[in-house]
Amino acid sequence: MNLYGQDQPPDIYRGFQKVLIAQNRIQNALEVAEQGRYRALKNLFITRLGIEPKFPHSNTPPDLARIQKVAKTFNATLVEYSIIYNDNQISQLSGYRLPFDDHFAYAEALFIWLVKPSGDITFRKVNLKAETNKILLSTLVRSLRESINAKSPIIPDIFCHPPLHYLYQFLIQPIADLLPSNPESRVIFIPQDFLFLVPFCALQDSDGSYLIEKHTISMAPSIFYLELTLENQRINPAKFPDPSDCLIVGNPIMPSIYRPIDELDASLSALPNAEIEALQVAELLETEALIGLDATKTTVLTKITTSQIIHFATHILGEDKGGLAGAIALTPSPNDGFLRLFEILQQKINAELVVLSGYDTTHGKLWGDGVVMITSGFLGSGALSLILSLWQNNFDKPPSLIKDFYHNWLQTGDKALSLRNAMLATMKEYPQPQNWAWLVLIGHP
Repeated sequence: MNLYGQDQPPDIYRGFQKVLIAQNRIQNALEVAEQGRYRALKNLFITRLGIEPKFPHSNTPPDLARIQKVAKTFNATLVEYSIIYNDNQISQLSGYRLPFDDHFAYAEALFIWLVKPSGDITFRKVNLKAETNKILLSTLVRSLRESINAKSPIIPDIFCHPPLHYLYQFLIQPIADLLPSNPESRVIFIPQDFLFLVPFCALQDSDGSYLIEKHTISMAPSIFYLELTLENQRINPAKFPDPSDCLIVGNPIMPSIYRPIDELDASLSALPNAEIEALQVAELLETEALIGLDATKTTVLTKITTSQIIHFATHILGEDKGGLAGAIALTPSPNDGFLRLFEILQQKINAELVVLSGYDTTHGKLWGDGVVMITSGFLGSGALSLILSLWQNNFDKPPSLIKDFYHNWLQTGDKALSLRNAMLATMKEYPQPQNWAWLVLIGHP
């Protein structure tokens, strides 16, 4: 989450982490990292939407005991990242009003905490300015995103090495010896900033193995939000949905993004594959999908609070385009058709699963704010978990990834393992990561 906006001072929480790590107080530093995420998320919602995220009043950032309890309750290995920037250089840059993305070049270290289900906590540090690290971490993510948005192969060569290998070296290799050996054991990654755009399941080791082949993977905005999903589950116990409890939306009549008076309005393209996807999901769930003219914002709002499964196969605007950060594109009638994040925050979501199979989710600036805001909006409103698309699925004919996930989940009730098995099955037919690594599970696994 961005705490280095041009009008903001350096992040004091990350500075405090550096001080505590220098004193070898790694557990206290993890607590401060969670406090920083909590505060950053509030600031993000206030500055971008003018509202606060929906947190229960009794909740505060978790202390060490609560962090360990979350790992034990989920029986999962938690991996939390903190990107540490050079505060002095950032302060100097702010005076020159340089472009937003230039701040990424001043990441100097990566802090990694690993919390095992037993409660044991290990800390590792990666020096991002070491001579051996000749490529910036942000450059790797940017290259990966640009190749995806250009609809080119997802593994371009950068200085003769693919970015998925390099990202593995930065993000996974320092903790690889600590990760569980059982591929069905859960690993929950908690990224920061632009790392939310990384497809962790597709990171590739020196032997060419993808991370999803070794582990069952999900993500979370913070340990606090994992704890919040446990509270959501206590209030709304998980159950397999009745067909009347499902909201499935696909390929609505797309609204326009209204621009300033001297600019042309931007149109969102129709998504015929999204319609096929929604119909497949509805058939599996033995319900009806809202397609085209039926997929209005008014209809969606009447069903969204009572649905156990919510599935949107449409454009999801993750970045701020025309004031639409976090908006879901629906059929205009009688309104403009965009279901905005502040409107979602006004609802009480009781869903076991929300699927945002969007096609514009992270296009634009190299940052993870869009992912964080959408995810936090639904989890904060009561949802247990989300499946989010990190990029557009460019198949001429949709593969069976989402269909396989639902089929597996309805049989097992295990979302993380079901998504892993669906990815492995799709990988056999479509081996390139761009074809199977575009979904990520966030929240309760």
